[in-house]
Amino acid sequence: MENIDNNAAYNRGGKYIMNTYSRLPVVFSKASMQYLWDVEGKKYLDFIAGYGCLNVGHSNKTVVKALQKQVSALIQPSNVYYNMPQIELARRICEITGFGQKVFFANSGTESIEAALKLARKYSEDKYDSQRYEVITFKRSFHGRTMGALSATAQPEKQKMFQPLLKGFLYGELNNIDSVKELISEKTCAVMLEPVQGESGVYPADVQFMKELRDLCTQKDILLILDEVQTGFARTGKIFAYENYNIQPDILVLAKSLGGGMPIGAIVANDEISSSFAPGMHGSTFGGNAASCAAAIAVIDYIKDNDLARRSAELGRYLLKGLNKLKDKYGIIKEVRGMGLMAAIELKEPLAAKIIEDGLSDGLVLNRVSDYTLRFLPPLIIKKVNIDYLLKWLNKKIGET
Repeated sequence: MENIDNNAAYNRGGKYIMNTYSRLPVVFSKASMQYLWDVEGKKYLDFIAGYGCLNVGHSNKTVVKALQKQVSALIQPSNVYYNMPQIELARRICEITGFGQKVFFANSGTESIEAALKLARKYSEDKYDSQRYEVITFKRSFHGRTMGALSATAQPEKQKMFQPLLKGFLYGELNNIDSVKELISEKTCAVMLEPVQGESGVYPADVQFMKELRDLCTQKDILLILDEVQTGFARTGKIFAYENYNIQPDILVLAKSLGGGMPIGAIVANDEISSSFAPGMHGSTFGGNAASCAAAIAVIDYIKDNDLARRSAELGRYLLKGLNKLKDKYGIIKEVRGMGLMAAIELKEPLAAKIIEDGLSDGLVLNRVSDYTLRFLPPLIIKKVNIDYLLKWLNKKIGET
């Protein structure tokens, strides 16, 4: 491609690409593991990893090698035929979840949420009747931007401009089991939640709440859907976040880091629940394509071979300890939250945007989820020295405020 600077590339992007993101004025051209380079050759340390899509790092060589091999052989056959990477990936996902017996593949998290909602409603209709269709989700949740997923996303500021939403969604309060009990009726078919609410600012579910919720769903014969689009694949210190709670879901939703940067999503369920889907009821043209599945197999192998769950747990504790030291030092930090290498600091003043911009100038890729909240989702291959660099930078930057 032509030589071009950030400003020119940014302006060209604004000319031709719809304005759906608040983009910052840097255009990246290459990456490797925890680092990115812009079109001018400047190097950046990445602490957001494509919103948690790159647990194994940018352009991980193991993933790239598997992808190159597969692309040269077969990329995308029709889904009326199986392909071997699809079959192998489904087998591996079923094995590592500990409960899964069937997998459906999509292209993204939001598509996988849509599939989970359809499966839950269809299963409940098969077992009970068509009036059992309501789904309980939680305030501050984020499940995606398509109409079903947006209806499940209990954030009014994201929903209000797209009314009317789909009916049948009720919203409880995370870590308040009584709020769930009050919403359950003979119409309830499922409860869906993120074990750690990511997009709203990293709010983990309590262990006791999750156990009580699992027991409640079992007692009422209501499906428990766990949205692990962001928390899956070692992000929280376990391969899946539900392992931190010693529970299992009825339907598990996966995406983001599953593909190591390639688009892929999935839902996982047992044979009984999965049997409610029959040919023609759901599909995805590119879902389970051979290229993305080959990349995902390499991701799973890399996570297991390099024990990234343990690494995430250890480095996550180190990061949270460092962030809490900053909280103790500076009164401007209201709260530190996190699980594994998924962390946030909430500020008492709306300084997040300024910190993000300053970070970019200094070669740090950071993320804010609100004017008050910074979120950290580094690649799980990040090094302690990289975390030290971040903490030192934050100490200086917050000290200047």
